[in-house]
Order: sequence, then C-alpha cells, then structure tokens
Amino acid sequence: MAGEENAMTFAQWSGFISLLLIAGVLWQIRQLLLLLFASVVLANGLNHLSHWFQRRGVKAQLSIPLAVIVLLLALVMVVALIIPPFVDQFQELLTLVPASIDDTLRWLRKIARAIDPELTPLLPNWQQITAQIRPILQELAGNGLGLFYSTLGLPLTLLLLIVLSLMFLANPRAYRQGFIRCFPAFYRERIDSILNQSEVLLEDWLRLIVVSGVVVTVTTWLGLVLLQVRLPLALALVAGILVVIPNIGLLISLVPAMAIALLDNPWKPLLVLVLYGLINYFEFHWITLQCMGKPRPILRGVLLLAQVFFVSVFGLFGLWLAVPLTLVGQVLVKEILITDILDRCQRSQGPEETKKGKPSQINIVMARDSQG
Repeated sequence: MAGEENAMTFAQWSGFISLLLIAGVLWQIRQLLLLLFASVVLANGLNHLSHWFQRRGVKAQLSIPLAVIVLLLALVMVVALIIPPFVDQFQELLTLVPASIDDTLRWLRKIARAIDPELTPLLPNWQQITAQIRPILQELAGNGLGLFYSTLGLPLTLLLLIVLSLMFLANPRAYRQGFIRCFPAFYRERIDSILNQSEVLLEDWLRLIVVSGVVVTVTTWLGLVLLQVRLPLALALVAGILVVIPNIGLLISLVPAMAIALLDNPWKPLLVLVLYGLINYFEFHWITLQCMGKPRPILRGVLLLAQVFFVSVFGLFGLWLAVPLTLVGQVLVKEILITDILDRCQRSQGPEETKKGKPSQINIVMARDSQG
C-alpha cells in the first residue's frame, strides 16, 4: 500500500515536471507559435474570401488562387500609396515643423503678455525645446541601425506567414485533425467544439475589421479633403489599416495626420484631432455596436490590459494580434478552465464530502466522459 502511494506520488511529480518542461519549451518558441496563430487567422480570412468568390460563380479550384492574388494586390497597392508620399513629405516636415512650432510659441507669448507680463519668461522657446529633445533623438539615432536590421526580417516573416497560410488553406481538415489528436481520446470531441466556437468569433472579428476599415478610410479621406490636409488618401489608408488595433490605433494614425496638417497651419492639427475623435466615436457606436448586430465580446478595459500583456510577451507583433488572441483566450478560459475543470470539481465534490475527507470524484466523471 505504501509502495502504491509512493508510485502515485512519483507519477504526480513526473507529470508536474513534464508540464514545467513543456511550458518552458513553449515560452522559448512563443514567436513561432504567434506566427502559426497569425497564419491560421490569415488562412481563415482567405477561406472566407474564397467562399465569397464561390458564391458568385467562381469555381472552387480558382477561388483560392484568386483570393491570394487579391490579397497580394491589395498589399502592393497600399504600400505604393502610403510609403512614397510620406518619404517626399518627410524632408519638408523636418524643415517646416520647427518654424510652425516657433510661430505657435510666439503667438502664445503674445497671449501671455496680454494676460500677465510675468508669464512670458515661463514659456520656452524653440532652442530650449530642442535642447530637451536632442537626447531623445540621439538615443533613437543610436538604435536606428538595430531597428534597420530588425526591419530586414519583416519581408521574410510576411513571406513565411503567407506560405504557412497557403499550406493551412490547401488542406485545413488534416491540420485540424492533427491538432485534435494531440489531446486524449475522451476530450477530442470537446476540443473540436471549442475550435468551432473560436472560428465563429474570428469570423465575426474579420468581418468587423473589413467593414470598419472601409468606413474609417472613406470618412477620414473625406474629412481630410474638406480640411485641405495634404496626402488625404495615404493618411486615410493608415487610419483604416490601424483599425485592427483598437484603443491605440487611433492615436498612432493621428500622429502623422497632425504632423502633415502642421505644415499648413498651426491651428489645423486641432481640427484633425476633432475629426479623428468624431470618426472614432462613429466607428465604435454605429459600426461595432450597431451594424454588427451583437455587442462586443470583449470589454474595452480587458482588451487594453490584454494589449499591454501581449506586447510585453510577443513584442509589436502581439499588438496587431491582441484582439484575436484575446477572443480565443476568452473561449479557452471559459470552456476549459471554468466549465470543464472548476464547474466539474464543484459538482463532483460537495462541501460535506470535503469536510469528511472523502476523495474527489473528478476521476469518475472523466471516466464516464471517456466511456461516453
């Protein structure tokens, strides 16, 4: 009897050590796992696009290549419309931004002198601002070479992402069944159901991103044209692409828009700020909450915390995939941790049995599931 207890203890310790080793290996290859997850998300989107072509009369053999061609053409067009105009305006931005800031500071000094002459010495000039910014610029310049070398790996990463997505898209059932077989036999049907729930949420998210991206791009372009801001199409495309990053994407797209607007008038960036705020309000309340026909499955506070967590774990790439990662993680926590583990523990071992010291019946419940 004592030997049997020692054997059980040894088995439990072996399982615990194995879990620690698996967790350590997964942590070391977390970037690869994130790339695999991004490939699954992209393959899911291409699959829905190919089905959209099939519903409009395109043959199944041609729908997948057509979806890939559409994706590649869209990427090339977006890069061609965004990068060259910003490169041309960047040199002008370097020369005109200091002058615009100096004009704004001069106007603020006039107001301060009219209110109270003693406030004028408190306002900094452009030389003082430059002295404060110079250490930051020097640090950025020192890290610029490392950033350049890290950027060289981006095309290779995108290429690998597309190749993996095409592999998953060519035979999705085989990869799905292979993943399900990694789990015990009694739990495979349950894993298949959890994968179906995750797929539905990812499909809803992709549809929301497409609708929101198109609407934000069009409305931003119209607003910037009315405000006569330079590069309206490029800035609108940046805003539409960054819709995929909630909470933070608006702020990121606002920076180049306000910088370009500063070339024309010191007051124009404020109008751009109001425009982007109205577009963000419209996108959240009239597209995300109303047009999709269902409430957001993630609370904004939870999503913001998830973004900070995934950025700290995966880097900048985790910021782009924070929403799908949170959606899938929410399903896993709800279905596996809460429903399959915590709820069953509560049902299988009541408070009276706990007080008497009776053993848990969770193994009996799991055995019944395996027989079923």
